[in-house]
Amino acid sequence: MALGVAAGAQDNAGARQNADNGLVIEPAELPLTYTRGTYQVQLHARGNYVPVLHWHAEQGALPPGIRLEDNGLLHGSAQRAGEFHFMVVVRDGGQPQQAVQRGFVIKVVEGIMVAWKDLPRVNVNRIEGSVEVSNATADDVDLTFDVKAVAENGRATEIGYQHFPLKRGTMGMALPFGETLPHGGYVIYVNVVGEVAKRNTIYRQRLQTPGPLQVVVGP
Repeated sequence: MALGVAAGAQDNAGARQNADNGLVIEPAELPLTYTRGTYQVQLHARGNYVPVLHWHAEQGALPPGIRLEDNGLLHGSAQRAGEFHFMVVVRDGGQPQQAVQRGFVIKVVEGIMVAWKDLPRVNVNRIEGSVEVSNATADDVDLTFDVKAVAENGRATEIGYQHFPLKRGTMGMALPFGETLPHGGYVIYVNVVGEVAKRNTIYRQRLQTPGPLQVVVGP
């Protein structure tokens, strides 16, 4: 996996300030993580300082579910995806105190991702398409893939279903679906559920067409 991106010019300025003060916060960048995954990074300082160091985050925001301890341990389990920018400040035990800062970014991706590969379309009296699923977690996931075509009267017809283990690190696996349907309009709903029983964790993703697809051939 790629690493998170440092907070641009602000981070570079912070690094220069640290170097001028004889104290540098490391690492320079933080690894990305995924929703509800275990995250743990120990921040540390290099250079001239008086023990004991005290760490805290200010400005911006850490991902919900991840916190920075006074000893520099950044840990937790991110609860939602996104890019989270924040500033880390460390102060030493000197009199007067030395304080330095550095900007960071933590990128949080969805543990299970689903996207259209072939948008649902009508082929004579059949609706068909495909999606791509990816497993960004550190676990093999018990995956259930379910696709329903819901008619204007609310009746749902199964047009795709698979249940299988999705290996960790799998990216862009194509899952097709399709079925012959009676005349009418149908909204397509894709539901993907991934379970990691050993961690009692469930990931859910959903897609749907913005409007009904019209089958004009058939009874």
